Amino acid sequence: MEKKQTMALVIVLSNLFLAFLGISLVIPVVPTIMDELHLSGSVVGYLVAAFAFLQLLVSPIAGRWVDRFGRKRMIVIGLVIFAFSEILFGVGEDVIVLFISRMFGGVSAAFIMPAVTAYIADITSSDYRPKALGYMSAAISTGFIVGPGVGGFLAGIGTRVPFFVAAGFALLAAILSFILLKEPERHEDDVQMAGEQKGWKKIFIPIFFISFLIIFISSFGLSAFESLFSLFTDRKFGFTPKDIAIMITGGGVLGAIFQVFFFDRLVKRFGEILLVRYSLLFSTCLVFLMTIVHAYYAILLVTITIFIGFDLMRPAVTNYLSRIAGNEQGFAAGMNSMFTSIGNVIGPVVGGLLFDVNLDYPFYFSTLFLAIGIGITFAWKDPENGGVNIPDND
Repeated sequence: MEKKQTMALVIVLSNLFLAFLGISLVIPVVPTIMDELHLSGSVVGYLVAAFAFLQLLVSPIAGRWVDRFGRKRMIVIGLVIFAFSEILFGVGEDVIVLFISRMFGGVSAAFIMPAVTAYIADITSSDYRPKALGYMSAAISTGFIVGPGVGGFLAGIGTRVPFFVAAGFALLAAILSFILLKEPERHEDDVQMAGEQKGWKKIFIPIFFISFLIIFISSFGLSAFESLFSLFTDRKFGFTPKDIAIMITGGGVLGAIFQVFFFDRLVKRFGEILLVRYSLLFSTCLVFLMTIVHAYYAILLVTITIFIGFDLMRPAVTNYLSRIAGNEQGFAAGMNSMFTSIGNVIGPVVGGLLFDVNLDYPFYFSTLFLAIGIGITFAWKDPENGGVNIPDND
């Protein structure tokens, strides 16, 4: 990469880190907020779903705007909206305000993620892109690594303090993006595979549709697990915000290590499709194990390793879509976000309802849908290799 491209990548990854640091700050205090406002598990599921539902509605439009108005503009606007949503959650004293806050948060996610993904695709070559997307996922994971620890500390000052600090980080990221980022030049060095289909019809082109289906099924199962993880460990094992922060931090560290040091090699060794399949298999087994283990250190071990599969799967699907999207990076990134949101809308709602019946049921639910995702990967083909996913063993 050229020096200017490297600097742009560093800036956008730094800002992504700040944004997700802000998101993860609040994780340890969710059970406390629930107790303060007397919220049930199903209400928490609805809050997560409200975020995802707005992300779902806005993502297709945002994907087109990313291509039309530019990557930088969408990143900055998205970060400002996110900051507003965190402030609103910090001052909210009733459920309606919390729902409005989460809805603005969903809009911000719909703006930020497609723009960042398209930005990275624009400033990297197809050979370097897997490594860059691995760095992108690592920036997100590292934000989650640092955030819960900081959030747990800030919660000692006040349960709403993490939300205001999160807003501050988002505004800082917006300012840095506005001042330092340059709109990238768009290149078309990838093979254009989307054909001549226009608009929504492009979704059903097989090379896109199978990818989107994998994204939906995996996020469907994953969100039911993730949205209730802190509540599950709090209710079932009596874990404190500090315990929850340790587990999420440990998982984030391990996930970031795999993304930075192994993701590029694994993509070249197995290809995206096989890597997604193996990652789903690994995660499915560990989600189910969460219902079996009871000892603290066993739970700690499972929790720390459970996110490795998810942390490898997401950039693998994103890399595949970026590789086949050609000059429609905004469309592919927007649809990626949209199908993730569809799963994220349904998963937390179902998971929250199941949680109120039995603490383990959301994990059984996640296991089932992640297993379905494994099956779908066998229908997934790579058009660049004559319809077969052939890894690069060089």
